[in-house]
Amino acid sequence: MNLKQLSQMLGLSQTTVSRALNGYPEVNRETRERVLKAVRETGYRPNKAAQRLATGKAGSIGLVMPTAPGHPSDVHFSEFLTGLGEEALRHDFHFVLTPADPNDEVGALKRLAASGNVDALFVTYMRGHDPRVEMLKSLSMPFLVHGRSFGTEPDYPYLDIDNEAAFYDATKLLLQLGHKRFALLNGPIYLDFAIRRKNGVVAALAERGLTLDETYVSHTPMTDEQGLFAMERILQLDEPPTAILCSSTVLALGAVRAINQAKLKLGEDISLIAHDDVLTLLKPENFTVPLTTTRSSLRAAGVRVAERLIGEIKQLETFPKQELWKAELIVRASTGVAPAD
Repeated sequence: MNLKQLSQMLGLSQTTVSRALNGYPEVNRETRERVLKAVRETGYRPNKAAQRLATGKAGSIGLVMPTAPGHPSDVHFSEFLTGLGEEALRHDFHFVLTPADPNDEVGALKRLAASGNVDALFVTYMRGHDPRVEMLKSLSMPFLVHGRSFGTEPDYPYLDIDNEAAFYDATKLLLQLGHKRFALLNGPIYLDFAIRRKNGVVAALAERGLTLDETYVSHTPMTDEQGLFAMERILQLDEPPTAILCSSTVLALGAVRAINQAKLKLGEDISLIAHDDVLTLLKPENFTVPLTTTRSSLRAAGVRVAERLIGEIKQLETFPKQELWKAELIVRASTGVAPAD
């Protein structure tokens, strides 16, 4: 079925049907729902080339994916993309994934914007003083940042979780349980979320007159192997910590393995809190000792990023320029009273 046949079936002009499909606000809700119902029933698929000529829109969101030999892949990224894809599918949108050298992301974004193949851009894995922000602001194209850039004026559209507050709250819980020796298994030191999570830990400790010794801190890619290595090293220190904070349940997977190998009881000899991105294949409640976590869904963030960008492209509604989600603290068995010295 083509657009002409669909419009004849509905008794509407081709222009009205096209505008209904593309979310134009002048088409009333009843008509739009009627058109969408017919689309579902008939299996009609719009001709993308014709649609682009008619609307001037590509129907695509662009993303640059850094990749190189030895560059680590990340399960967290795939979870975010799943959410993005769910929402894009609902609106018959595509997303264009452009691989790029990690040292040429700014150039790759410029080329993607100039290609005419995308209507909007989004970036993730934000860094402190991230150069991509100023470049994106210079483009005449909608964009959205997943995260923030520490040290950069926050005058750009973003969606982020309050990482500092999440790890401040987690540290406060452990302090209330009597812990004084803390370790942090964090993401790479240059990434914004890692900077803010460390700041949250430091701030909570400072309120009790405590400091976070750098010997007890690791900054690594967030894999279970790195969690294992970091935890093994930290447990061998002369005064091992009794409280561990992990920036991911993936890091925690390796950390818990090291704790078990050291014959320590999680929740008794040592307490652990991890950040839970709500990964489909790694649920904190399914660990042998269920993990206490700070929780915020990466998939939900992906859905919201797509919702905001597609909404802006189609001018469906007005969205807030900036959103800061609060992570939820979920207490389970991996946290307990500090052991007596």
